[in-house]
Amino acid sequence: MPSAFDLVSAHSDNPSAFLALNSGNEFFLDERHDGVCAFRPAGRHLLQLGGPFAADGDRAGLLDAFLDRAATGRRRVIAVQLQAADAQLYASRGFTVNQMGASYAVDLARFTLRGSPFVRLRNKISRARRAGVEVAEVASSAASDELGLIDREWLRGKGKHTKELRFLVGERDGPEQKHQRVFTGTVDGRIVGYICYSPAFGSRPGWLHDLSRRRADAPPGTMELLNSTAIERMTAEGAEWLHFGFTPFVGLDPAHEVPGASGMVARVVRFLGERGERVYPAAAQLEYKEKWAPHVVLPEYIAFQGGVRPGALWRLGRATNAL
Repeated sequence: MPSAFDLVSAHSDNPSAFLALNSGNEFFLDERHDGVCAFRPAGRHLLQLGGPFAADGDRAGLLDAFLDRAATGRRRVIAVQLQAADAQLYASRGFTVNQMGASYAVDLARFTLRGSPFVRLRNKISRARRAGVEVAEVASSAASDELGLIDREWLRGKGKHTKELRFLVGERDGPEQKHQRVFTGTVDGRIVGYICYSPAFGSRPGWLHDLSRRRADAPPGTMELLNSTAIERMTAEGAEWLHFGFTPFVGLDPAHEVPGASGMVARVVRFLGERGERVYPAAAQLEYKEKWAPHVVLPEYIAFQGGVRPGALWRLGRATNAL
Protein backbone atom coordinates (compact mmCIF):
# COMPACT_ATOMS: atom_id res chain seq x y z
CA MET A 1 0.00 0.00 0.00
CA PRO A 2 1.41 3.45 -0.89
CA SER A 3 2.52 5.61 2.02
CA ALA A 4 1.01 9.00 2.80
CA PHE A 5 4.18 10.59 1.41
CA ASP A 6 3.84 8.60 -1.83
CA LEU A 7 0.23 9.70 -2.29
CA VAL A 8 0.83 13.35 -1.41
CA SER A 9 3.89 13.61 -3.64
CA ALA A 10 2.11 11.89 -6.54
CA HIS A 11 -1.15 13.83 -6.45
CA SER A 12 -0.72 17.17 -4.69
CA ASP A 13 -0.74 20.49 -6.51
CA ASN A 14 -0.55 22.47 -3.28
CA PRO A 15 2.84 24.11 -2.50
CA SER A 16 2.36 23.47 1.24
CA ALA A 17 1.25 19.85 0.88
CA PHE A 18 4.33 18.54 2.73
CA LEU A 19 2.89 20.06 5.92
CA ALA A 20 0.14 17.44 5.71
CA LEU A 21 2.80 14.91 6.73
CA ASN A 22 3.52 16.61 10.07
CA SER A 23 3.61 14.49 13.19
CA GLY A 24 0.23 14.36 14.92
CA ASN A 25 -1.75 14.29 11.68
CA GLU A 26 -3.91 11.35 10.70
CA PHE A 27 -4.63 10.02 7.22
CA PHE A 28 -7.88 8.92 5.64
CA LEU A 29 -7.70 6.33 2.87
CA ASP A 30 -10.51 4.75 0.88
CA GLU A 31 -9.86 1.65 -1.21
CA ARG A 32 -12.14 2.97 -3.97
CA HIS A 33 -10.01 6.07 -4.55
CA ASP A 34 -6.34 6.75 -5.28
CA GLY A 35 -5.41 9.39 -2.73
CA VAL A 36 -5.32 10.53 0.88
CA CYS A 37 -6.84 13.18 3.15
CA ALA A 38 -4.71 14.54 5.98
CA PHE A 39 -6.51 15.73 9.10
CA ARG A 40 -6.28 16.29 12.83
CA PRO A 41 -9.16 15.71 15.27
CA ALA A 42 -10.16 18.89 17.11
CA GLY A 43 -13.08 18.30 19.45
CA ARG A 44 -16.21 17.86 17.38
CA HIS A 45 -14.35 18.87 14.23
CA LEU A 46 -11.81 17.35 11.86
CA LEU A 47 -9.26 19.92 10.80
CA GLN A 48 -8.12 19.07 7.27
CA LEU A 49 -5.08 20.49 5.49
CA GLY A 50 -4.89 21.04 1.76
CA GLY A 51 -7.97 19.25 0.49
CA PRO A 52 -8.01 15.71 -0.95
CA PHE A 53 -4.61 14.73 -2.38
CA ALA A 54 -5.86 12.40 -5.08
CA ALA A 55 -5.78 11.55 -8.76
CA ASP A 56 -7.95 13.93 -10.80
CA GLY A 57 -10.78 11.43 -11.20
CA ASP A 58 -10.77 10.56 -7.51
CA ARG A 59 -10.68 13.95 -5.80
CA ALA A 60 -14.43 14.45 -5.48
CA GLY A 61 -15.11 10.84 -4.52
CA LEU A 62 -12.38 10.80 -1.89
CA LEU A 63 -13.69 14.03 -0.37
CA ASP A 64 -17.21 12.62 -0.24
CA ALA A 65 -15.93 9.48 1.48
CA PHE A 66 -14.03 11.60 3.99
CA LEU A 67 -17.12 13.67 4.71
CA ASP A 68 -19.09 10.47 5.24
CA ARG A 69 -16.45 9.34 7.73
CA ALA A 70 -16.73 12.65 9.59
CA ALA A 71 -20.53 12.41 9.65
CA THR A 72 -20.37 8.88 11.06
CA GLY A 73 -18.39 10.29 13.99
CA ARG A 74 -20.75 13.28 14.26
CA ARG A 75 -17.99 15.67 13.36
CA ARG A 76 -17.81 18.61 10.97
CA VAL A 77 -14.84 19.36 8.74
CA ILE A 78 -12.81 22.58 8.65
CA ALA A 79 -10.44 22.63 5.69
CA VAL A 80 -7.52 25.06 5.55
CA GLN A 81 -4.96 26.11 2.94
CA LEU A 82 -7.16 25.08 0.06
CA GLN A 83 -6.22 26.00 -3.49
CA ALA A 84 -8.66 27.60 -5.94
CA ALA A 85 -9.78 24.26 -7.42
CA ASP A 86 -10.34 22.92 -3.92
CA ALA A 87 -12.40 25.98 -3.01
CA GLN A 88 -14.83 25.29 -5.84
CA LEU A 89 -15.10 21.62 -4.88
CA TYR A 90 -15.82 22.35 -1.21
CA ALA A 91 -18.35 25.05 -2.09
CA SER A 92 -20.17 22.49 -4.26
CA ARG A 93 -20.45 20.30 -1.12
CA GLY A 94 -22.17 23.05 0.84
CA PHE A 95 -19.14 24.44 2.66
CA THR A 96 -18.80 28.14 3.41
CA VAL A 97 -15.53 29.03 1.68
CA ASN A 98 -13.52 32.26 2.00
CA GLN A 99 -10.14 33.45 0.88
CA MET A 100 -7.83 33.47 3.90
CA GLY A 101 -4.61 34.76 2.36
CA ALA A 102 -2.13 33.93 -0.37
CA SER A 103 1.05 32.02 -1.13
CA TYR A 104 4.02 33.27 -3.13
CA ALA A 105 6.42 31.53 -5.50
CA VAL A 106 9.53 32.34 -7.55
CA ASP A 107 10.22 30.76 -10.94
CA LEU A 108 13.89 29.83 -10.53
CA ALA A 109 14.45 29.80 -14.30
CA ARG A 110 13.62 33.53 -14.37
CA PHE A 111 15.05 34.55 -11.01
CA THR A 112 17.92 37.01 -10.82
CA LEU A 113 19.38 39.38 -8.25
CA ARG A 114 20.71 41.69 -10.93
CA GLY A 115 19.29 45.16 -11.53
CA SER A 116 18.27 48.14 -9.47
CA PRO A 117 15.18 46.53 -7.83
CA PHE A 118 17.53 44.24 -5.89
CA VAL A 119 20.12 46.76 -4.73
CA ARG A 120 18.98 46.66 -1.10
CA LEU A 121 18.80 42.87 -1.10
CA ARG A 122 22.30 42.55 -2.56
CA ASN A 123 23.60 45.01 0.03
CA LYS A 124 22.12 42.97 2.88
CA ILE A 125 23.68 39.79 1.50
CA SER A 126 27.07 41.49 1.15
CA ARG A 127 26.80 42.85 4.69
CA ALA A 128 26.27 39.35 6.09
CA ARG A 129 29.26 38.05 4.16
CA ARG A 130 31.45 40.86 5.48
CA ALA A 131 30.29 39.99 9.00
CA GLY A 132 31.71 36.51 8.52
CA VAL A 133 28.51 34.51 7.99
CA GLU A 134 29.31 31.18 6.35
CA VAL A 135 26.54 29.06 4.80
CA ALA A 136 26.42 25.28 4.80
CA GLU A 137 23.82 22.64 4.07
CA VAL A 138 23.59 20.22 6.99
CA ALA A 139 21.60 17.23 8.11
CA SER A 140 18.93 18.40 10.53
CA SER A 141 19.64 15.47 12.84
CA ALA A 142 23.34 16.32 13.00
CA ALA A 143 22.67 19.84 14.32
CA SER A 144 19.43 19.09 16.15
CA ASP A 145 20.53 20.29 19.59
CA GLU A 146 21.84 23.64 18.41
CA LEU A 147 18.90 24.24 16.08
CA GLY A 148 16.52 23.41 18.92
CA LEU A 149 18.28 25.99 21.11
CA ILE A 150 17.80 28.60 18.37
CA ASP A 151 14.11 27.66 18.18
CA ARG A 152 13.67 28.25 21.91
CA GLU A 153 15.57 31.55 21.85
CA TRP A 154 13.53 32.70 18.84
CA LEU A 155 10.26 31.88 20.58
CA ARG A 156 11.29 33.66 23.81
CA GLY A 157 12.15 36.71 21.74
CA LYS A 158 8.55 36.87 20.54
CA GLY A 159 7.26 37.46 24.08
CA LYS A 160 6.46 35.30 27.08
CA HIS A 161 2.86 34.68 26.03
CA THR A 162 3.72 33.67 22.44
CA LYS A 163 3.16 30.04 21.45
CA GLU A 164 4.57 28.38 18.38
CA LEU A 165 1.97 27.67 15.71
CA ARG A 166 1.07 24.08 14.93
CA PHE A 167 -0.43 22.33 11.93
CA LEU A 168 -0.12 25.30 9.52
CA VAL A 169 3.68 25.42 9.70
CA GLY A 170 6.38 22.86 9.09
CA GLU A 171 8.60 21.03 11.52
CA ARG A 172 12.26 20.07 11.40
CA ASP A 173 12.03 16.79 13.26
CA GLY A 174 8.91 15.28 11.76
CA PRO A 175 8.51 11.74 10.43
CA GLU A 176 9.54 12.75 6.90
CA GLN A 177 12.52 14.97 7.78
CA LYS A 178 14.75 12.88 5.51
CA HIS A 179 13.12 14.66 2.56
CA GLN A 180 13.93 18.15 3.88
CA ARG A 181 16.99 20.35 3.50
CA VAL A 182 18.50 22.65 6.12
CA PHE A 183 20.87 25.54 5.40
CA THR A 184 22.67 27.11 8.34
CA GLY A 185 24.58 30.34 8.77
CA THR A 186 27.52 30.28 11.17
CA VAL A 187 29.87 32.91 12.57
CA ASP A 188 33.09 31.57 14.06
CA GLY A 189 31.58 28.08 14.13
CA ARG A 190 28.40 29.11 15.99
CA ILE A 191 25.07 28.73 14.19
CA VAL A 192 23.26 32.08 14.12
CA GLY A 193 20.35 31.17 11.85
CA TYR A 194 18.86 28.49 9.65
CA ILE A 195 16.24 27.88 6.97
CA CYS A 196 14.50 24.54 6.47
CA TYR A 197 13.20 23.72 2.98
CA SER A 198 10.57 21.06 2.25
CA PRO A 199 9.78 19.46 -1.13
CA ALA A 200 6.98 20.94 -3.23
CA PHE A 201 5.05 18.84 -5.73
CA GLY A 202 2.63 19.23 -8.62
CA SER A 203 2.59 21.70 -11.50
CA ARG A 204 5.19 23.94 -9.83
CA PRO A 205 7.65 21.44 -8.37
CA GLY A 206 10.63 22.49 -6.33
CA TRP A 207 11.06 23.54 -2.72
CA LEU A 208 9.08 25.27 0.01
CA HIS A 209 10.88 27.89 2.12
CA ASP A 210 9.53 26.59 5.40
CA LEU A 211 10.87 27.19 8.90
CA SER A 212 13.36 30.01 9.36
CA ARG A 213 14.93 31.03 12.66
CA ARG A 214 17.71 33.41 13.67
CA ARG A 215 19.42 34.41 16.88
CA ALA A 216 18.88 37.95 18.10
CA ASP A 217 22.57 38.72 17.52
CA ALA A 218 22.71 37.29 13.98
CA PRO A 219 24.32 39.79 11.60
CA PRO A 220 21.88 41.71 9.38
CA GLY A 221 21.35 39.94 6.09
CA THR A 222 21.92 36.45 7.50
CA MET A 223 18.60 35.05 6.30
CA GLU A 224 18.92 36.72 2.90
CA LEU A 225 22.37 35.17 2.46
CA LEU A 226 21.04 31.77 3.46
CA ASN A 227 18.16 31.92 1.01
CA SER A 228 20.18 33.30 -1.89
CA THR A 229 22.76 30.53 -1.39
CA ALA A 230 20.00 27.91 -1.31
CA ILE A 231 18.50 29.38 -4.49
CA GLU A 232 21.85 29.16 -6.28
CA ARG A 233 22.27 25.52 -5.31
CA MET A 234 18.70 24.52 -6.11
CA THR A 235 18.81 26.25 -9.48
CA ALA A 236 22.07 24.49 -10.35
CA GLU A 237 20.39 21.19 -9.48
CA GLY A 238 17.52 21.91 -11.87
CA ALA A 239 14.82 22.80 -9.36
CA GLU A 240 12.00 24.77 -11.02
CA TRP A 241 10.26 26.74 -8.24
CA LEU A 242 10.89 28.12 -4.79
CA HIS A 243 7.69 28.59 -2.80
CA PHE A 244 7.48 30.96 0.14
CA GLY A 245 4.33 29.41 1.53
CA PHE A 246 1.07 30.69 2.87
CA THR A 247 0.63 34.06 4.57
CA PRO A 248 -2.79 34.77 6.09
CA PHE A 249 -4.68 38.04 5.66
CA VAL A 250 -2.71 39.22 2.58
CA GLY A 251 -3.30 39.18 -1.18
CA LEU A 252 -7.03 39.52 -0.60
CA ASP A 253 -9.25 40.30 -3.57
CA PRO A 254 -13.08 40.13 -3.79
CA ALA A 255 -12.60 38.65 -7.26
CA HIS A 256 -11.04 35.56 -5.66
CA GLU A 257 -14.07 34.76 -3.48
CA VAL A 258 -16.30 31.85 -4.46
CA PRO A 259 -20.13 31.88 -4.49
CA GLY A 260 -21.58 31.58 -1.01
CA ALA A 261 -18.59 33.13 0.75
CA SER A 262 -19.31 34.57 4.19
CA GLY A 263 -19.37 38.37 4.22
CA MET A 264 -18.62 38.31 7.94
CA VAL A 265 -15.50 36.16 7.47
CA ALA A 266 -14.34 38.37 4.60
CA ARG A 267 -14.67 41.47 6.78
CA VAL A 268 -12.78 39.86 9.67
CA VAL A 269 -9.98 38.68 7.41
CA ARG A 270 -9.64 42.13 5.83
CA PHE A 271 -9.62 43.73 9.30
CA LEU A 272 -6.87 41.38 10.49
CA GLY A 273 -4.90 42.15 7.35
CA GLU A 274 -5.11 45.87 8.03
CA ARG A 275 -4.83 45.97 11.82
CA GLY A 276 -4.12 42.51 13.13
CA GLU A 277 -0.34 42.61 13.46
CA ARG A 278 -0.63 41.57 17.10
CA VAL A 279 -2.54 38.47 16.05
CA TYR A 280 -0.13 37.47 13.28
CA PRO A 281 2.86 39.32 11.77
CA ALA A 282 1.53 39.08 8.23
CA ALA A 283 3.05 42.40 7.11
CA ALA A 284 6.56 41.37 8.11
CA GLN A 285 6.18 38.00 6.39
CA LEU A 286 4.87 39.63 3.24
CA GLU A 287 7.72 42.14 3.17
CA TYR A 288 10.29 39.33 3.28
CA LYS A 289 8.55 37.35 0.54
CA GLU A 290 8.05 40.32 -1.78
CA LYS A 291 11.72 41.31 -1.66
CA TRP A 292 12.38 38.18 -3.77
CA ALA A 293 9.97 39.46 -6.48
CA PRO A 294 7.66 36.41 -6.66
CA HIS A 295 6.35 35.53 -10.10
CA VAL A 296 3.14 33.89 -8.88
CA VAL A 297 0.67 34.77 -6.14
CA LEU A 298 -1.92 32.08 -5.39
CA PRO A 299 -5.05 32.73 -3.30
CA GLU A 300 -5.65 30.22 -0.51
CA TYR A 301 -8.91 29.43 1.23
CA ILE A 302 -10.57 28.17 4.38
CA ALA A 303 -13.79 26.15 4.30
CA PHE A 304 -16.34 25.48 7.05
CA GLN A 305 -18.79 22.61 6.81
CA GLY A 306 -22.21 23.69 8.00
CA GLY A 307 -21.39 27.38 8.11
CA VAL A 308 -19.11 29.51 10.24
CA ARG A 309 -19.79 29.03 13.95
CA PRO A 310 -17.99 30.39 17.01
CA GLY A 311 -17.20 26.85 18.15
CA ALA A 312 -15.50 26.07 14.83
CA LEU A 313 -13.34 29.18 15.03
CA TRP A 314 -12.39 28.37 18.62
CA ARG A 315 -11.41 24.82 17.71
CA LEU A 316 -9.33 26.05 14.79
CA GLY A 317 -7.50 28.47 17.07
CA ARG A 318 -6.84 25.79 19.69
CA ALA A 319 -5.68 23.17 17.20
CA THR A 320 -3.22 25.54 15.56
CA ASN A 321 -2.02 26.91 18.93
CA ALA A 322 -3.15 30.41 17.96
CA LEU A 323 -5.28 30.61 21.14
